[in-house]
Amino acid sequence: METKKRVPLAERMRPKNFDEFVGQTHIVGGGQLLRRAIEIGSLGSVIFYGPPGTGKTTLAHIVANLLNGRFEKLNAVSSGVADAKAVIERARQEKAMFGTQTYLLLDECHRWSKSQSDCVLEAIEDGSIIFIGSTTENPYTSMTRAIVSRCRVFEFKPVQSRDVEKALKRAVVDKENGLGDFPLVVEDDAIKHLAFVCAGDVRSALNALELAALTTPFDENQNIVITKDVAAQSIGKKALSVDETGFYDMLSAFCKSIRGSDADAALYYSQRLVLAGIDPMIIARRLVVHCSEDIGMADSNALLLATSALTAMEKIGYPEGMIPLSHAIIYACEAEKSNSVIVAMNAAKADAESSPNDAVPAHLKNHPDINHPGAKYKYPHEFGGYVKQQYLPNALKNRIYYVPSGNGREKNLIRKKLKNK
Repeated sequence: METKKRVPLAERMRPKNFDEFVGQTHIVGGGQLLRRAIEIGSLGSVIFYGPPGTGKTTLAHIVANLLNGRFEKLNAVSSGVADAKAVIERARQEKAMFGTQTYLLLDECHRWSKSQSDCVLEAIEDGSIIFIGSTTENPYTSMTRAIVSRCRVFEFKPVQSRDVEKALKRAVVDKENGLGDFPLVVEDDAIKHLAFVCAGDVRSALNALELAALTTPFDENQNIVITKDVAAQSIGKKALSVDETGFYDMLSAFCKSIRGSDADAALYYSQRLVLAGIDPMIIARRLVVHCSEDIGMADSNALLLATSALTAMEKIGYPEGMIPLSHAIIYACEAEKSNSVIVAMNAAKADAESSPNDAVPAHLKNHPDINHPGAKYKYPHEFGGYVKQQYLPNALKNRIYYVPSGNGREKNLIRKKLKNK
Protein backbone atom coordinates (compact mmCIF):
# COMPACT_ATOMS: atom_id res chain seq x y z
CA MET A 1 0.00 0.00 0.00
CA GLU A 2 2.78 2.42 0.92
CA THR A 3 4.55 1.64 -2.34
CA LYS A 4 1.38 2.43 -4.25
CA LYS A 5 0.97 5.74 -2.43
CA ARG A 6 4.44 6.80 -3.54
CA VAL A 7 3.33 6.50 -7.15
CA PRO A 8 2.16 9.96 -8.36
CA LEU A 9 -1.58 10.51 -8.25
CA ALA A 10 -1.74 11.17 -12.00
CA GLU A 11 -0.26 7.72 -12.63
CA ARG A 12 -2.49 5.96 -10.08
CA MET A 13 -5.59 7.59 -11.56
CA ARG A 14 -4.69 6.75 -15.15
CA PRO A 15 -7.99 5.70 -16.80
CA LYS A 16 -8.31 2.00 -17.63
CA ASN A 17 -11.25 2.21 -20.02
CA PHE A 18 -13.23 4.65 -22.14
CA ASP A 19 -15.73 5.31 -19.33
CA GLU A 20 -12.94 6.82 -17.21
CA PHE A 21 -11.16 8.58 -20.08
CA VAL A 22 -11.84 12.32 -20.36
CA GLY A 23 -11.59 14.57 -23.39
CA GLN A 24 -10.69 13.82 -27.02
CA THR A 25 -14.29 13.05 -28.04
CA HIS A 26 -13.32 13.92 -31.62
CA ILE A 27 -11.09 10.81 -31.52
CA VAL A 28 -12.73 8.34 -29.14
CA GLY A 29 -16.32 9.56 -28.97
CA GLY A 30 -19.12 7.28 -30.05
CA GLY A 31 -18.90 6.49 -33.76
CA GLN A 32 -15.44 8.04 -34.25
CA LEU A 33 -12.89 6.21 -36.40
CA LEU A 34 -10.44 5.20 -33.66
CA ARG A 35 -13.23 4.03 -31.35
CA ARG A 36 -14.76 1.92 -34.14
CA ALA A 37 -11.38 0.40 -35.04
CA ILE A 38 -10.74 -0.58 -31.43
CA GLU A 39 -14.21 -2.00 -30.94
CA ILE A 40 -13.89 -4.33 -33.93
CA GLY A 41 -10.28 -5.19 -33.11
CA SER A 42 -8.73 -3.86 -36.28
CA LEU A 43 -6.50 -1.05 -35.05
CA GLY A 44 -3.40 -0.45 -37.14
CA SER A 45 -0.29 1.54 -36.28
CA VAL A 46 -1.04 5.08 -35.11
CA ILE A 47 0.66 8.26 -33.96
CA PHE A 48 -0.88 10.36 -31.21
CA TYR A 49 0.32 13.94 -31.06
CA GLY A 50 -0.70 16.90 -28.97
CA PRO A 51 0.11 18.88 -25.81
CA PRO A 52 1.33 17.17 -22.61
CA GLY A 53 -1.24 15.68 -20.25
CA THR A 54 -3.98 15.24 -22.85
CA GLY A 55 -4.22 11.43 -22.70
CA LYS A 56 -1.88 10.14 -25.39
CA THR A 57 -0.12 7.52 -23.26
CA THR A 58 -3.33 6.73 -21.39
CA LEU A 59 -5.20 6.00 -24.59
CA ALA A 60 -2.37 3.74 -25.74
CA HIS A 61 -2.74 1.71 -22.50
CA ILE A 62 -6.51 1.51 -22.98
CA VAL A 63 -6.05 0.28 -26.55
CA ALA A 64 -3.70 -2.50 -25.44
CA ASN A 65 -5.98 -3.52 -22.55
CA LEU A 66 -9.17 -3.62 -24.60
CA LEU A 67 -7.55 -5.59 -27.41
CA ASN A 68 -5.95 -8.09 -24.99
CA GLY A 69 -2.46 -7.44 -26.28
CA ARG A 70 1.00 -7.19 -24.80
CA PHE A 71 2.12 -3.65 -24.05
CA GLU A 72 5.74 -2.64 -24.51
CA LYS A 73 6.90 0.89 -23.82
CA LEU A 74 10.05 2.69 -24.93
CA ASN A 75 11.16 6.29 -24.69
CA ALA A 76 12.88 7.66 -27.78
CA VAL A 77 15.23 9.74 -25.62
CA SER A 78 16.72 6.78 -23.73
CA SER A 79 16.22 3.85 -26.11
CA GLY A 80 17.99 2.86 -29.30
CA VAL A 81 18.01 0.34 -32.10
CA ALA A 82 18.97 -2.58 -29.81
CA ASP A 83 16.00 -1.91 -27.51
CA ALA A 84 13.57 -1.78 -30.42
CA LYS A 85 14.95 -4.99 -31.93
CA ALA A 86 14.59 -6.78 -28.59
CA VAL A 87 10.93 -5.73 -28.40
CA ILE A 88 10.32 -6.87 -31.97
CA GLU A 89 11.92 -10.25 -31.31
CA ARG A 90 9.78 -10.83 -28.22
CA ALA A 91 6.72 -9.70 -30.16
CA ARG A 92 7.35 -12.22 -32.93
CA GLN A 93 7.87 -15.03 -30.43
CA GLU A 94 4.67 -14.19 -28.54
CA LYS A 95 2.69 -14.01 -31.74
CA ALA A 96 4.08 -17.31 -33.05
CA MET A 97 3.60 -19.22 -29.77
CA PHE A 98 0.42 -17.70 -28.33
CA GLY A 99 -1.07 -15.55 -31.08
CA THR A 100 -0.67 -12.47 -28.86
CA GLN A 101 -0.38 -9.08 -30.53
CA THR A 102 2.24 -6.69 -29.18
CA TYR A 103 1.65 -2.94 -28.99
CA LEU A 104 4.79 -0.83 -28.90
CA LEU A 105 4.31 2.62 -27.41
CA LEU A 106 7.18 4.93 -28.24
CA ASP A 107 7.07 8.12 -26.18
CA GLU A 108 8.62 11.25 -27.72
CA CYS A 109 8.79 9.34 -31.00
CA HIS A 110 9.92 12.45 -32.90
CA ARG A 111 13.29 12.11 -31.14
CA TRP A 112 14.22 8.92 -33.01
CA SER A 113 16.72 9.27 -35.84
CA LYS A 114 16.12 7.81 -39.30
CA SER A 115 18.23 4.72 -38.54
CA GLN A 116 16.29 4.12 -35.33
CA SER A 117 12.98 4.54 -37.14
CA ASP A 118 14.02 2.24 -39.98
CA CYS A 119 14.55 -0.66 -37.58
CA VAL A 120 10.81 -0.93 -36.85
CA LEU A 121 9.53 -0.44 -40.41
CA GLU A 122 9.55 -4.12 -41.36
CA ALA A 123 7.87 -5.11 -38.09
CA ILE A 124 5.12 -2.54 -38.68
CA GLU A 125 4.59 -3.69 -42.25
CA ASP A 126 4.42 -7.43 -41.47
CA GLY A 127 2.23 -6.87 -38.40
CA SER A 128 4.74 -8.15 -35.83
CA ILE A 129 3.97 -5.04 -33.79
CA ILE A 130 1.28 -2.40 -33.71
CA PHE A 131 3.21 0.86 -33.37
CA ILE A 132 1.74 3.62 -31.22
CA GLY A 133 3.84 6.76 -31.36
CA SER A 134 3.31 9.54 -28.84
CA THR A 135 4.70 13.02 -29.39
CA THR A 136 4.16 16.67 -28.57
CA GLU A 137 5.59 17.66 -31.98
CA ASN A 138 3.83 17.64 -35.34
CA PRO A 139 4.90 14.26 -36.81
CA TYR A 140 4.58 15.51 -40.39
CA THR A 141 7.50 17.85 -39.84
CA SER A 142 9.43 16.16 -37.01
CA MET A 143 9.42 12.46 -37.97
CA THR A 144 10.72 10.42 -40.88
CA ARG A 145 8.22 10.07 -43.72
CA ALA A 146 8.56 6.30 -43.81
CA ILE A 147 7.11 5.93 -40.32
CA VAL A 148 4.39 8.56 -40.72
CA SER A 149 3.22 7.09 -44.04
CA ARG A 150 2.60 3.74 -42.33
CA CYS A 151 0.60 5.20 -39.45
CA ARG A 152 -2.72 6.89 -38.94
CA VAL A 153 -2.16 10.25 -37.24
CA PHE A 154 -4.55 11.50 -34.53
CA GLU A 155 -4.23 15.00 -33.09
CA PHE A 156 -5.03 15.47 -29.39
CA LYS A 157 -6.46 18.76 -28.17
CA PRO A 158 -6.07 20.38 -24.72
CA VAL A 159 -8.68 18.83 -22.43
CA GLN A 160 -11.58 21.17 -21.73
CA SER A 161 -12.00 22.53 -18.21
CA ARG A 162 -15.21 20.63 -17.52
CA ASP A 163 -13.49 17.34 -18.36
CA VAL A 164 -10.49 18.18 -16.16
CA GLU A 165 -12.96 18.85 -13.33
CA LYS A 166 -14.40 15.35 -13.77
CA ALA A 167 -10.93 13.82 -13.46
CA LEU A 168 -10.17 15.86 -10.34
CA LYS A 169 -13.46 14.99 -8.64
CA ARG A 170 -12.94 11.31 -9.40
CA ALA A 171 -9.49 11.47 -7.79
CA VAL A 172 -10.91 13.12 -4.65
CA VAL A 173 -13.40 10.30 -3.95
CA ASP A 174 -11.48 7.28 -5.26
CA LYS A 175 -10.41 5.24 -2.22
CA GLU A 176 -8.35 2.65 -4.07
CA ASN A 177 -6.11 4.81 -6.25
CA GLY A 178 -7.07 8.36 -5.44
CA LEU A 179 -7.33 10.53 -2.35
CA GLY A 180 -10.55 9.01 -0.99
CA ASP A 181 -8.86 7.93 2.26
CA PHE A 182 -7.81 11.52 3.02
CA PRO A 183 -10.19 13.69 5.11
CA LEU A 184 -10.35 16.10 2.19
CA VAL A 185 -12.70 19.02 1.79
CA VAL A 186 -12.05 20.49 -1.65
CA GLU A 187 -13.89 23.69 -2.43
CA ASP A 188 -15.56 24.00 -5.82
CA ASP A 189 -13.56 27.14 -6.56
CA ALA A 190 -10.35 25.18 -6.00
CA ILE A 191 -11.40 22.50 -8.47
CA LYS A 192 -12.43 25.12 -11.03
CA HIS A 193 -9.15 27.00 -10.61
CA LEU A 194 -7.01 23.90 -11.14
CA ALA A 195 -9.09 22.88 -14.16
CA PHE A 196 -8.89 26.32 -15.73
CA VAL A 197 -5.23 27.26 -15.22
CA CYS A 198 -3.79 23.82 -16.09
CA ALA A 199 -4.38 24.72 -19.77
CA GLY A 200 -5.88 21.35 -20.63
CA ASP A 201 -3.11 19.32 -18.95
CA VAL A 202 -4.88 16.77 -16.74
CA ARG A 203 -1.58 15.46 -15.34
CA SER A 204 -0.61 18.93 -14.14
CA ALA A 205 -3.97 19.42 -12.43
CA LEU A 206 -3.83 16.04 -10.65
CA ASN A 207 -0.27 16.60 -9.49
CA ALA A 208 -1.25 19.98 -8.06
CA LEU A 209 -4.23 18.44 -6.28
CA GLU A 210 -2.01 15.78 -4.72
CA LEU A 211 0.55 18.37 -3.62
CA ALA A 212 -2.21 20.39 -1.96
CA ALA A 213 -3.54 17.31 -0.15
CA LEU A 214 -0.11 16.28 1.13
CA THR A 215 1.08 19.71 2.29
CA THR A 216 -2.05 21.36 3.69
CA PRO A 217 -2.27 21.08 7.51
CA PHE A 218 -5.36 19.74 9.27
CA ASP A 219 -7.91 22.28 10.47
CA GLU A 220 -9.60 22.22 13.90
CA ASN A 221 -11.99 19.52 12.67
CA GLN A 222 -9.09 17.34 11.47
CA ASN A 223 -10.00 17.99 7.83
CA ILE A 224 -7.67 18.98 5.00
CA VAL A 225 -9.43 21.95 3.44
CA ILE A 226 -8.23 22.86 -0.05
CA THR A 227 -9.30 26.39 -0.93
CA LYS A 228 -8.80 28.29 -4.14
CA ASP A 229 -5.71 29.98 -2.70
CA VAL A 230 -4.21 26.65 -1.65
CA ALA A 231 -4.88 25.27 -5.13
CA ALA A 232 -3.22 28.34 -6.68
CA GLN A 233 -0.10 27.83 -4.57
CA SER A 234 0.03 24.13 -5.48
CA ILE A 235 -0.15 24.66 -9.22
CA GLY A 236 2.09 27.72 -9.11
CA LYS A 237 -0.38 30.08 -10.74
CA LYS A 238 -2.11 32.99 -9.08
CA ALA A 239 -5.71 32.50 -8.02
CA LEU A 240 -7.83 34.23 -10.63
CA SER A 241 -10.19 36.99 -9.60
CA VAL A 242 -12.32 36.30 -12.66
CA ASP A 243 -14.29 33.23 -13.68
CA GLU A 244 -13.96 31.50 -17.04
CA THR A 245 -16.84 33.48 -18.59
CA GLY A 246 -15.37 36.77 -17.41
CA PHE A 247 -11.96 35.79 -18.78
CA TYR A 248 -13.29 35.11 -22.26
CA ASP A 249 -15.44 38.25 -22.19
CA MET A 250 -12.44 40.45 -21.37
CA LEU A 251 -10.22 38.69 -23.90
CA SER A 252 -12.92 39.26 -26.52
CA ALA A 253 -13.13 42.93 -25.55
CA PHE A 254 -9.33 43.22 -25.81
CA CYS A 255 -9.33 41.74 -29.33
CA LYS A 256 -12.24 43.89 -30.50
CA SER A 257 -10.56 47.01 -29.10
CA ILE A 258 -7.50 46.31 -31.26
CA ARG A 259 -9.70 45.81 -34.29
CA GLY A 260 -11.58 49.01 -33.44
CA SER A 261 -8.36 51.07 -33.08
CA ASP A 262 -9.06 51.99 -29.45
CA ALA A 263 -5.65 51.90 -27.73
CA ASP A 264 -7.06 53.08 -24.39
CA ALA A 265 -9.58 50.23 -24.19
CA ALA A 266 -7.05 47.63 -25.37
CA LEU A 267 -4.54 48.72 -22.71
CA TYR A 268 -7.26 48.71 -20.05
CA TYR A 269 -8.43 45.17 -20.83
CA SER A 270 -4.85 43.90 -21.05
CA GLN A 271 -4.21 45.23 -17.54
CA ARG A 272 -7.53 43.85 -16.24
CA LEU A 273 -6.59 40.41 -17.52
CA VAL A 274 -3.09 40.47 -16.04
CA LEU A 275 -4.27 41.77 -12.66
CA ALA A 276 -6.90 39.01 -12.63
CA GLY A 277 -4.07 36.49 -12.77
CA ILE A 278 -4.05 35.65 -16.49
CA ASP A 279 -0.71 34.72 -18.03
CA PRO A 280 0.47 37.78 -20.05
CA MET A 281 1.70 35.39 -22.75
CA ILE A 282 -1.94 34.72 -23.64
CA ILE A 283 -2.38 38.44 -24.39
CA ALA A 284 0.87 38.55 -26.37
CA ARG A 285 -0.12 35.55 -28.49
CA ARG A 286 -3.53 37.04 -29.28
CA LEU A 287 -1.87 40.31 -30.27
CA VAL A 288 0.39 38.51 -32.76
CA VAL A 289 -2.63 36.87 -34.39
CA HIS A 290 -4.60 40.09 -34.66
CA CYS A 291 -1.67 41.94 -36.19
CA SER A 292 -2.10 39.66 -39.20
CA GLU A 293 -5.87 39.22 -39.04
CA ASP A 294 -6.90 42.85 -38.59
CA ILE A 295 -3.87 44.89 -39.70
CA GLY A 296 -2.11 42.60 -42.13
CA MET A 297 -0.48 44.11 -45.19
CA ALA A 298 -1.71 47.60 -44.35
CA ASP A 299 1.17 47.80 -41.85
CA SER A 300 3.34 44.70 -41.60
CA ASN A 301 5.50 46.39 -38.97
CA ALA A 302 2.71 45.67 -36.49
CA LEU A 303 3.37 41.93 -36.79
CA LEU A 304 7.10 42.45 -36.32
CA LEU A 305 6.55 44.56 -33.21
CA ALA A 306 4.02 42.06 -31.78
CA THR A 307 6.36 39.09 -32.23
CA SER A 308 9.16 41.13 -30.66
CA ALA A 309 6.90 41.89 -27.69
CA LEU A 310 6.01 38.17 -27.42
CA THR A 311 9.72 37.29 -27.29
CA ALA A 312 10.39 40.07 -24.78
CA MET A 313 7.63 38.84 -22.47
CA GLU A 314 8.94 35.28 -22.77
CA LYS A 315 12.55 36.29 -22.01
CA ILE A 316 12.01 39.13 -19.52
CA GLY A 317 8.78 38.11 -17.83
CA TYR A 318 6.29 40.07 -15.80
CA PRO A 319 6.15 42.94 -14.89
CA GLU A 320 8.88 44.49 -17.07
CA GLY A 321 7.68 42.57 -20.11
CA MET A 322 4.42 44.54 -19.98
CA ILE A 323 6.26 47.63 -21.23
CA PRO A 324 7.18 46.27 -24.71
CA LEU A 325 3.82 44.47 -24.80
CA SER A 326 1.95 47.74 -24.17
CA HIS A 327 4.15 49.39 -26.80
CA ALA A 328 3.05 46.79 -29.35
CA ILE A 329 -0.62 47.03 -28.30
CA ILE A 330 -0.63 50.81 -28.87
CA TYR A 331 1.09 50.43 -32.24
CA ALA A 332 -1.42 47.77 -33.33
CA CYS A 333 -4.36 49.94 -32.35
CA GLU A 334 -3.02 53.03 -34.12
CA ALA A 335 -2.00 51.15 -37.28
CA GLU A 336 -4.04 51.17 -40.48
CA LYS A 337 -6.39 48.18 -40.63
CA SER A 338 -6.94 45.55 -43.31
CA ASN A 339 -8.34 42.02 -43.17
CA SER A 340 -7.15 41.15 -46.68
CA VAL A 341 -4.72 38.50 -45.36
CA ILE A 342 -7.33 36.35 -43.63
CA VAL A 343 -9.80 36.81 -46.47
CA ALA A 344 -7.16 35.67 -48.98
CA MET A 345 -6.14 32.74 -46.76
CA ASN A 346 -9.71 31.48 -46.37
CA ALA A 347 -10.44 31.81 -50.09
CA ALA A 348 -7.28 29.90 -51.01
CA LYS A 349 -8.07 27.24 -48.40
CA ALA A 350 -11.57 26.76 -49.81
CA ASP A 351 -10.19 26.14 -53.31
CA ALA A 352 -7.41 23.89 -52.00
CA GLU A 353 -10.01 21.75 -50.21
CA SER A 354 -12.38 21.59 -53.18
CA SER A 355 -9.66 21.12 -55.84
CA PRO A 356 -6.96 18.97 -54.19
CA ASN A 357 -5.99 17.14 -57.37
CA ASP A 358 -5.54 19.98 -59.85
CA ALA A 359 -2.30 19.49 -61.76
CA VAL A 360 0.62 21.87 -61.36
CA PRO A 361 1.22 23.76 -64.64
CA ALA A 362 3.84 22.00 -66.79
CA HIS A 363 6.36 24.86 -66.66
CA LEU A 364 6.34 24.94 -62.83
CA LYS A 365 7.01 21.24 -62.23
CA ASN A 366 10.23 20.13 -60.60
CA HIS A 367 11.10 18.11 -63.70
CA PRO A 368 9.11 19.70 -66.54
CA ASP A 369 8.36 17.75 -69.69
CA ILE A 370 10.29 19.71 -72.32
CA ASN A 371 8.05 18.25 -75.02
CA HIS A 372 4.92 19.57 -73.34
CA PRO A 373 3.49 22.74 -74.95
CA GLY A 374 4.16 25.73 -72.72
CA ALA A 375 6.61 23.85 -70.50
CA LYS A 376 9.23 26.59 -70.75
CA TYR A 377 9.62 28.37 -67.42
CA LYS A 378 10.31 32.10 -67.57
CA TYR A 379 12.94 33.06 -65.01
CA PRO A 380 11.70 36.43 -63.65
CA HIS A 381 15.21 37.79 -63.04
CA GLU A 382 15.90 37.57 -66.77
CA PHE A 383 13.02 39.99 -67.28
CA GLY A 384 13.97 42.59 -64.69
CA GLY A 385 12.39 40.82 -61.73
CA TYR A 386 8.88 40.21 -63.05
CA VAL A 387 7.34 38.47 -66.04
CA LYS A 388 3.73 37.54 -66.51
CA GLN A 389 3.08 33.79 -66.60
CA GLN A 390 0.54 31.33 -65.19
CA TYR A 391 1.17 29.93 -61.71
CA LEU A 392 -2.20 28.54 -60.59
CA PRO A 393 -3.60 25.28 -62.03
CA ASN A 394 -5.64 25.63 -65.22
CA ALA A 395 -8.98 25.31 -63.42
CA LEU A 396 -8.07 28.20 -61.12
CA LYS A 397 -5.85 30.31 -63.36
CA ASN A 398 -8.07 33.40 -63.14
CA ARG A 399 -8.73 33.13 -59.43
CA ILE A 400 -7.75 36.12 -57.23
CA TYR A 401 -7.43 35.58 -53.49
CA TYR A 402 -5.45 38.54 -52.27
CA VAL A 403 -7.19 41.85 -52.90
CA PRO A 404 -5.31 44.80 -51.32
CA SER A 405 -7.38 47.29 -49.38
CA GLY A 406 -6.99 51.02 -49.83
CA ASN A 407 -5.43 51.40 -46.40
CA GLY A 408 -1.83 52.03 -45.39
CA ARG A 409 0.88 50.31 -47.39
CA GLU A 410 -1.69 48.41 -49.43
CA LYS A 411 -2.49 51.54 -51.41
CA ASN A 412 0.84 51.07 -53.17
CA LEU A 413 0.20 47.36 -53.66
CA ILE A 414 -3.02 48.16 -55.50
CA ARG A 415 -1.10 50.24 -58.03
CA LYS A 416 1.54 47.53 -58.40
CA LYS A 417 -1.02 44.80 -59.01
CA LEU A 418 -2.79 46.91 -61.63
CA LYS A 419 0.53 47.63 -63.33
CA ASN A 420 1.37 43.92 -63.55
CA LYS A 421 -2.00 42.88 -64.99
